[in-house]
Amino acid sequence: MHAVIRTYSGSGASDLFDRLEERKSDVDGLMRSINGFIAYDLVRTDSGGASITVCEDSAGTDESAQRAREWIATHASDIRAQEPVVAEGPVIVHVEAPATAAVPASNPAFATS
Repeated sequence: MHAVIRTYSGSGASDLFDRLEERKSDVDGLMRSINGFIAYDLVRTDSGGASITVCEDSAGTDESAQRAREWIATHASDIRAQEPVVAEGPVIVHVEAPATAAVPASNPAFATS
């Protein structure tokens, strides 16, 4: 597996993440159609946000970066956010919960005492 993390901060970053949140169905469809796609997360931070993409190989994460640039140019060029800081590399540990274990922590029916 290969991952890329794009961190957006500075001028326009919060506005960009507002737009991404508003158009999350676009983002979902865009990322899911990448060959070798495994996971994609958007994380809002105090200074803007970060995206984390995991694919089977670097060809998938390269495609995700290209699609992100194209989507921003088409749907958010008015925001003029600064270019992201990019970190990428092979995934060395990947942990995920089993599908049946996905229970919202805020659900009081599952609270422990």
